[in-house]
Amino acid sequence: MATQQQKSRRQMLEEFIAANPDDAFALYGLALDCTNNGENDAAIGHFEKLNATHPEYVAGYQQYAQLLVRLARTDEARKIFQAGIAAAQKTGNEHARSEMEAALNELR
Repeated sequence: MATQQQKSRRQMLEEFIAANPDDAFALYGLALDCTNNGENDAAIGHFEKLNATHPEYVAGYQQYAQLLVRLARTDEARKIFQAGIAAAQKTGNEHARSEMEAALNELR
């Protein structure tokens, strides 16, 4: 169960997103907060929304795929890593690309 501080952080993020629905960083923060609190279904929904609305937000793919790996959903994780690698190449984020390629290779 979330502490009062975690609840207020999540509430603040949800309120901010309601007022600023195009803010990728806030959506990413909300997805991470849900992940950290073990709310995996909510986290997955937020990561999916982030990836659909902000395909250039590379960190979203990486964290989403890592969550899927922890949930033993490796086929889905592979697809997200692959999409993240493509996004990283498109945006020139070589560090994230290389990290995701290494993680993907570990799944094979």
